[in-house]
Amino acid sequence: MSTPQRPIVGIVLLILSTWALSSLDASGKWIMAAGLPLLVMCWARYMIHWFLVLAVVLPMRGIKVFKAHRPHDQVLRGLIMLFATLSFFSALRYLPQAEATAINFLAPLLVLSVAPWLLKEPSRLSRWVAAGVGFLGVLLIIRPSSGLHPLGVMFGLITAILFATQYIVTRRLAAEDAFTTLIWSGSVGTVLTSLLMPFILPEVWPIFATFGPKEWAVLMATGVFGALGHLLQIQAYQRAPASVLAPFVYTQIISAAGLGWLVWGQFPDALSWLGIAIVGGSGAAIGYIEWRQQQRAKQAVATPE
Repeated sequence: MSTPQRPIVGIVLLILSTWALSSLDASGKWIMAAGLPLLVMCWARYMIHWFLVLAVVLPMRGIKVFKAHRPHDQVLRGLIMLFATLSFFSALRYLPQAEATAINFLAPLLVLSVAPWLLKEPSRLSRWVAAGVGFLGVLLIIRPSSGLHPLGVMFGLITAILFATQYIVTRRLAAEDAFTTLIWSGSVGTVLTSLLMPFILPEVWPIFATFGPKEWAVLMATGVFGALGHLLQIQAYQRAPASVLAPFVYTQIISAAGLGWLVWGQFPDALSWLGIAIVGGSGAAIGYIEWRQQQRAKQAVATPE
């Protein structure tokens, strides 16, 4: 049975998901600053996320939710997602959360610019303009005078490319159940990081020994917020069209900036905010243009000459 379309509810759920995902980013950045290695943090984040998603999805869908029509693409998406996660949290080691998040939003614009070749979608000038303007916004954020660490900027740009690749593979999985894709992606990351833990954990036990309730709670929060963010996102897209939700994806920059300020006292300067506004504005504008073109196409089909 399909979920009733309730766009306002979908928008609210999507905004809540951006806060959950920004909280995941903040928790991961905080626990790494407390001394936990990146791979161990990602392993814990994937493991907790995976068990929580299974606890929610299996009672609803049963074991058949694991059945994928394109398993190779599911594994590929999971691999790309894992590398994107590692790259993004590497960027967060060096960059404030707002700037790192803003660089990520170059990814959907990259997808639009390569869509004619990789996705066989029509080439449109509006997409090229949006991608170019968005890139200028990113250049403003990472300008030399911004004081951002070069390694952080490098990892941020790598993450944007990986996320763009992930979006492209995700489009090839459009016919799959969203929960199937969610579980497969989590399974790939959980299995691969678990295989590495026997070689890493013995050296990490002394760090765990120093953890108090606060550190353990933050580590658990990485998985909880990750699972919550993705589940809310799926619920949002079940209740509202992607074209309606597209502009609201960029509200994650607000949640990232807010948490960066509250946790670390880091707040973008005026020029960085201008760059963030350009990136978000170009993405929101192309989302609106794409939506208008879809509406015209539907009207043309509904009222043939």
